[in-house]
Amino acid sequence: MLHSKGPLLTIDVGSEETAETRIDDTAQTYIGGRGIATKLAHDRVPFDAAPLGPENRLIFTTGPMQTSNMSFTGRMNCTGLSPLTNGLLSSNAGGFLSRHFAATGYSAVEFTGVSDELVAVHVSDDGVEFEAVPHLEDTTIPETVAHLMSERDVDTEQTAVIGPAGEQQVRFASIMTTEERAFGRGGLGAVLGSKRVKAITFGGDSRPDINFPAEQMKIHREAATDDHIMKQQGTVAVMDLANEMNGLPSYYFSQQTFEGVEGINGDAVAEKKYKKGTCSACAFACKLPTRDEGRGVETEGPEFEVAMAFGSNAGVDDIVDVMKSNQLCDEFGLDAISTGNVIAAYLAANDEFGNRELIWSLVEKIARREGIGDTLAEGIDRIYDDLGVENWSVKGMDFAAHEGRILHGQGLSYAVANRGADHMYATFYSIEYPLVPQEEAVAPEGTVGKTDRLIERENLMALNDSGIVCKFSRDFMTTDRYEILFDADFARLLDVGARIVTLERHFNNQRGFDRENDRLPYEIPDFEAALDEYYGARGWRSDGTVPQRRVPQ
Repeated sequence: MLHSKGPLLTIDVGSEETAETRIDDTAQTYIGGRGIATKLAHDRVPFDAAPLGPENRLIFTTGPMQTSNMSFTGRMNCTGLSPLTNGLLSSNAGGFLSRHFAATGYSAVEFTGVSDELVAVHVSDDGVEFEAVPHLEDTTIPETVAHLMSERDVDTEQTAVIGPAGEQQVRFASIMTTEERAFGRGGLGAVLGSKRVKAITFGGDSRPDINFPAEQMKIHREAATDDHIMKQQGTVAVMDLANEMNGLPSYYFSQQTFEGVEGINGDAVAEKKYKKGTCSACAFACKLPTRDEGRGVETEGPEFEVAMAFGSNAGVDDIVDVMKSNQLCDEFGLDAISTGNVIAAYLAANDEFGNRELIWSLVEKIARREGIGDTLAEGIDRIYDDLGVENWSVKGMDFAAHEGRILHGQGLSYAVANRGADHMYATFYSIEYPLVPQEEAVAPEGTVGKTDRLIERENLMALNDSGIVCKFSRDFMTTDRYEILFDADFARLLDVGARIVTLERHFNNQRGFDRENDRLPYEIPDFEAALDEYYGARGWRSDGTVPQRRVPQ
């Protein structure tokens, strides 16, 4: 079975000591990416560790596909204890960092401890260098990257940095790479900030030599020539469909359609797109560099989730206003989904929907934990009662845009996902809209009978995150192609995904997570029966916990 090659590099930023550990057996079993990182975290992070404490480990990984030339492989993984959910969480970022990481020769690099001062850590195949950077305190993402490029002779593509939000340990702070790509959901930027690490650079000339079949170039050519709507509109292309289905969260989830949808939909974004955007080695080019010269706004996106969070959910119907919110989140190092949602909660509490100036001021206040921003920086789950609004989150993670009150399988997915209400954990929405051929689709209504498909999709997404293969490759990555590329039966590959999901669940069980955490703030049909069906199919107990005999080795 195809897998990553190279040792684990451990970096203790407190003692400034490093160590290498061979992890060949782990790589052979878990492939790479999220798989390797989950196994390492499960075995090396104490179950009772504090997310913002020195014992938490932040683990960066790529997969074997990051040494290929195939489209859909410009991504990498970061895993750690989430300060937002209090559970084990993996976040996935696109851009161009992954191949620079692979060039270090390591399959995993983990950070532990706490530095006495603000530092940048430079990782290469020649070793690790620690650079004191007290002058970079409170700098934005572009300011920090500019320093690294001028003083360290590195490219923006080699950087992973935090902004003021990470330093202030905002619970949904991002780690930014290539300035506008994010390890976004779950607040791993706050974990890096708690370790007093402002920036990391990766580079070298020691990329492992892994052979790939010719199938990779067939996929690459198809990605280049396919006339896909995402190449023009990105994920926001689905917004009109969601609105027509009564499935577009609006006004802090109080409504499910938005009268101003034409101002923030796919056509609105496409009008502001000024060039192609892509990730490393990818010919699909689905990214959205956007610009409004009249108002001086330039960003990448927004994608559907952000257009919901800062658009319909905040009562904003101008795509340029949403673009500016997106730009500010990138500059300050904030997950734009969680930031938009928590601001929408504040707008709901104060009857201020549509107040763009207030929204923009709140973004900065959150990033710097100033005034009300200090409260909002804790996330919806911790402050909803103070604001007097409903708690629109699962396991501390606020909701993505795909509406579980309409797409019931997606609603069930939000409930059981170890990461909380995140749409990418199973991407079940794609088969309920549907965004797939009709023979692969399921009706959006109902939950019972969908658990086998949900489990299969959770396992497949975990496999993708380990490969690593972008989830938007769904129209190109067939069962046969997975088997050819990864040199294994599809059932065996899905079993790798099952191991990952179960390890995450077991870790979180040790931190007190069980069935009571698999809850939604709304009702969907036969929910309790669907939970029973899901746990039974996974081989877990009816209380949502993993029996010891089921814990993967």
